[in-house]
Amino acid sequence: MALIQFRTFFVGTFLVLASFSVESQQTDRIYPGFQASQTEWVNKGGQFMVSNNSVFGLGFYTSLDVQKFLLVVKHRVSGKVVWTANRRLLVRDSDKFVFDKNGVAYLQGGNGLAWSTNNTQGRATSMQLKDSGNLVLLGVNETVLWQSFSHPTDTLLPGQEFVEGMTLKSFPNRNKLSNFLAIESGDFVLYAGYQTPQVYWSLVNDNRKSNNSVRGKVHSASLVSNSWNFYDQNKVLLWQFTFSENSDPNATWAAILGSDGAIGFYNLQRGTSVNAEGTKIPQNSCRIPEPCERYNVCFFDNWCECPAHLQSQYDCKPPVTSACSSSKSSVDLFYVGEKLDYFALGFVTPLLKSDLHACKEACLSNCSCAVLFFANSTGSCFLFEEMGSLTRSVEGSAGYTAYVKVSSGGEDNGNKRKHAILIVIIVVATLLVIACLVYAGIWYLWKRKKFLEFPPDNLEDDIFWDNLSGMPIRFSFSDLCKATKYFTMKIGQGGFGSVYLGMLPDGTQVAVKKLEGIGQGKKEFRAEVSMIGSIHHVHLVKLKGFCAEGAHRLLVYEYMGNGSLDRWIFQNNEGCQFLDWDTRFNVALGTAKGLAYLHEECEVKIVHCDIKPQNVLLDDNFTAKVSDFGLAKLMNRDESLVYTTLRGTRGYLAPEWITHSPISEKSDVYSYGIVLLEIIGGRKNYDMGECSEKSYFPSYAFKMLEEGKLKEILDSKLDIDENDERVVTAIKVALWCIQEDMQLRPPMTKVVQMLDGLCYVPEPPISSRSGSRSCPSFIKWSGEEGPSSGQSNYNSDSCTFLSETHLSGPR
Repeated sequence: MALIQFRTFFVGTFLVLASFSVESQQTDRIYPGFQASQTEWVNKGGQFMVSNNSVFGLGFYTSLDVQKFLLVVKHRVSGKVVWTANRRLLVRDSDKFVFDKNGVAYLQGGNGLAWSTNNTQGRATSMQLKDSGNLVLLGVNETVLWQSFSHPTDTLLPGQEFVEGMTLKSFPNRNKLSNFLAIESGDFVLYAGYQTPQVYWSLVNDNRKSNNSVRGKVHSASLVSNSWNFYDQNKVLLWQFTFSENSDPNATWAAILGSDGAIGFYNLQRGTSVNAEGTKIPQNSCRIPEPCERYNVCFFDNWCECPAHLQSQYDCKPPVTSACSSSKSSVDLFYVGEKLDYFALGFVTPLLKSDLHACKEACLSNCSCAVLFFANSTGSCFLFEEMGSLTRSVEGSAGYTAYVKVSSGGEDNGNKRKHAILIVIIVVATLLVIACLVYAGIWYLWKRKKFLEFPPDNLEDDIFWDNLSGMPIRFSFSDLCKATKYFTMKIGQGGFGSVYLGMLPDGTQVAVKKLEGIGQGKKEFRAEVSMIGSIHHVHLVKLKGFCAEGAHRLLVYEYMGNGSLDRWIFQNNEGCQFLDWDTRFNVALGTAKGLAYLHEECEVKIVHCDIKPQNVLLDDNFTAKVSDFGLAKLMNRDESLVYTTLRGTRGYLAPEWITHSPISEKSDVYSYGIVLLEIIGGRKNYDMGECSEKSYFPSYAFKMLEEGKLKEILDSKLDIDENDERVVTAIKVALWCIQEDMQLRPPMTKVVQMLDGLCYVPEPPISSRSGSRSCPSFIKWSGEEGPSSGQSNYNSDSCTFLSETHLSGPR
């Protein structure tokens, strides 16, 4: 009996300790391989790591939406958040914070990466939450690779150095306006984040600071005890701003830029009841951008009142307009009032000095002017694109006269006329809706009838398709009509017809291409569908089925959730995220493997003839798949060159197309090289918006190669490790592929080897003409290419010109 009791006690104790170890918070630091989600740490307030002194904690913080969370550093006693990682991209309770084995810390959201340290200076060995509240990534020998103190959000802590180039950003106010703190031209400034920023405080103009009798420009600032100290580039103290009489050295002060635009100073050790000190920046609560609603006047202590004229005419919500969208005659200036003031007027220079009439004309003639202020005493005229709250002018000052730009004609004060117009609008709109519904019904019935009318298949066609083995599904035309809702959901336009979104009866989404004007007969269509149906490769869009019914010819492909590559590298779609270098390189490598398969591993050689970003599709995991190859040029294995009609897209055509010379699979290599350049540079190969030197990207890339400025070829928005050899490799491969001389272009199998790092990539010649005449710049690509995983057979000493047959590989 005693033995049974002991075992029960032991098992219970073990389970309690195991549970405690799972939920116990990490102290001081964590190590690569650590992961955490809000669900796992909900019993600890979302915090999975605390500083050694237990003052600060790192973890998940609930946002306004209780199902979404921020990753924050929090002062545990006061509950104040002092740093935020993912302010703009919130995560859910099942999303993960990951400190991976490569030493990179990131926050993985459901829709992608929500935040990352992006440390490029080395591999981190640990992440530490210091007693100061600074979250740091540490490398070998405890070197700091990244720290939260260098990326502040809206809070500064003691020991945190705020230097030139950093920015403090407040959370948005009720009008979604954020305010900013920065060092500009040697001065500390606060500015409102309108489309054109408006300064409302500067350190130089604040007479509450103490003068240290040292002249210079502010380069950094930090909190020291109960003061805010400002230093020049040599760490010499220039100014000191004392914000509290409490000089307790043990106090933990924080400077917080609030959503109202004011900086408050808080002693965090006072707990959850902590309040800001009486000293704040700016001191006058009416001198922040929006203490009241826009166009209201702030006076006394945040007492707000609408100017009488705006109140009576527009209920303080004037229809502010811009002459950019209308003629000058259709806008007017509405009088707001006089003896007014505005927070930004003390920080800008007047546009002109004249009379009120000239100031009005300047505003009416300025496309972006929405508000004007005119000082009668000096004749100064100020124009603004946006405006926050107004203030009363100080006593003894004449202040400013203000006007806002509105649509001319004013308000219609006749209620009967308003009601009559409203009734007419409702009646007309109702009639239009009814007419549209009737028209849509008639059109739908007509379209359906038209779609289903087609000549019956002849017996020969049925026998041919039925006798083929291993073919994809053959759909009837009526089935595809239903799947695509009678071709109403168009999602793209291919080289040979329109593409529609469809859904099969089992719920599978597909892309249905309706071939239009392809200029091919029944025999060619049969041959090509038979060939395409036998192609299976991870980097080629899969043909799931087809339809050959009378005059109707359709191809049914797998649906690619992320669309075509051009949407992502050219950023035409604002909803698209930015593709990082790793994703771009994988897309380029996958596209190369797909083309290598078409050229070398199919029963017949398939030359795509239309490689461009629009024909590279991306699935939900950003795996690249070549599309639109179904009606490309088919070549027998014993053919090295072939004449064919011009096909493809301008800008991606190899020179042999333009000169009406015979083409080969090397024509695809040229097009791929242009696409690879566009992936690297994040721009189209020809851009009229660029200067003449940069307008044609390939020639600019060759020039930068010659000058050794490869960085100029890269997309400026990419964050790339300088030691990443894939960057130089990709640029060299692209420039090899776009050589004018077909003989100089490597086969796609060799392209795959070079991108995979399996063979050396020599320096490409500056141009194919010079390259073909000089030694040793000419490269002898192996005639026996082998699979894409084979080794290179590069011979740097040979200048022998190989025949077209050798360069194209064995047939």
